[in-house]
Amino acid sequence: MDLLIVSGLSGAGKTVALRTLEDIGYYCIDNLPLFLLRELALGLKRTRLRAPGETRDGAAVGIDARNQPDFLADLPHVVEELREQGIDCRLIFLHADVHTLIRRFSETRRKHPLTGGERSLEEAIAHECELLAPLRGIAEIRIDTTHTNVHELRELVRERLASAGAVQASVLLQSFGFKNGVPDGVDFVFDVRCLPNPHWQETLRPLTGRDAPVIEFLERSPEVSQMAADMQHFLDRWIPRFETDGRSYLTIAVGCTGGQHRSVYLVERLARHLRSTGHRVLVRHRELP
Repeated sequence: MDLLIVSGLSGAGKTVALRTLEDIGYYCIDNLPLFLLRELALGLKRTRLRAPGETRDGAAVGIDARNQPDFLADLPHVVEELREQGIDCRLIFLHADVHTLIRRFSETRRKHPLTGGERSLEEAIAHECELLAPLRGIAEIRIDTTHTNVHELRELVRERLASAGAVQASVLLQSFGFKNGVPDGVDFVFDVRCLPNPHWQETLRPLTGRDAPVIEFLERSPEVSQMAADMQHFLDRWIPRFETDGRSYLTIAVGCTGGQHRSVYLVERLARHLRSTGHRVLVRHRELP
């Protein structure tokens, strides 16, 4: 049986993720007390409970900081116990930066579940991060929703889970601009700001790394070709080692200054290479519309 535990910071998109899972056939339960998780998982395994009209043999459970701290700290042990009993138990963790979470609570005018008394919203978020640290540490899938809207999050959840059955690791390639910060929750970050920058060519400035004139400009540079070859060699060497270690998901970020030209071009080039070697590859360009 497939059991997904969906957790994360309040305001990061846990409810959206659960609703997406329900739409694709998971039997979903939100805000489950952790002391019931063992009984629920074993009960679902015995009854093979499914969502109405669906054939998927799986459930998704939302768990957040409203649980007792002792229960949250014990979750890694519970997950291991369930796996030993034949339950495919995985954890999805959603997070965003503090400023984004504060803005979202301000826009929705909702109350953070840990505010109250003398605790401010920012202090509540910091306390929640501390409480959920054990869950974040064991999460197979970590999704940073700082720059992700509702529709993008739904698509990302669907795509990451669609690749779960693949023999090889699911690789998420993401371009970004350093001027907007490094994405959180990534396994590798490549900095390509040392390469020739199309931004300084007036005709190329409004284009992106997907456009032919930018591609031609970058491919004329031996440095760009060498950087791409080195990155491909590194990933070809080390992705199989992560797969041997049981990793199902890898997130690789490539950054330039603005996230529009060099990083976009190299992500697209890496994606083509990894797909040619049989990997399932998802591509995201954070700074592009």
